[in-house]
Amino acid sequence: MSAVQELLLLLLPVALLALQATLCRGACVEVDSNTEAVAEEGFKLGCISCKRRGEVEATAFVKWSFRASTETEFTDVYTYENRRSNITDQRFFDRVHWNGSKNTEDLQDGSIFILNVTFNDSGTYLCTFNRTLKYLNFEFQTSKNKTVVMRVVSRLTRDLASSLSEVMMYVSIIGLQVWLVIEMIYCYKKISAVGGEARRESAAEYLAIASESKDTCAGVQVAE
Repeated sequence: MSAVQELLLLLLPVALLALQATLCRGACVEVDSNTEAVAEEGFKLGCISCKRRGEVEATAFVKWSFRASTETEFTDVYTYENRRSNITDQRFFDRVHWNGSKNTEDLQDGSIFILNVTFNDSGTYLCTFNRTLKYLNFEFQTSKNKTVVMRVVSRLTRDLASSLSEVMMYVSIIGLQVWLVIEMIYCYKKISAVGGEARRESAAEYLAIASESKDTCAGVQVAE
């Protein structure tokens, strides 16, 4: 097997991954919301509910409810339906904005953003997804709830798991870069070695042909 063929075999998985990344489209991933907010800053309450069958047409609306630490029941505070939002709790007037799916009624991201968070915003938030799946001859209603327990602090603190995750991410990136450099050096050496051998073989063949030509010419002269 030539060095060029070996190089192509090494680069084939990378090419396939690049092609797959080009052809694929954004996928829905249900990520948990952050739970620690800083007072007097903005905070995103995440709520994602992925539709399991992408080819099925659907519509959805999202309702957020809130139960403070000192309360026993939830109170509806915000709804988003037909691309319109409605704040129903005066505690959140002019402070809540839609941060979910845009320009569609087939909602999968129902996140909201709270401005100027206060310590009174600490508590449990309930996100309710109400989705209508539209099949050919009927419609199917589904509902899914997600809760977020938000804690408001004066200063953001990082836990040990978050720090370790960040360190491991950087270690993985550096390790991948080192591996790519080693692979490139290896392929370069293989190509150089095969190229040098090919040049030596070509030179030897040229000398052999030249020697045969010389002998042939000498033989012809003697015969004459």
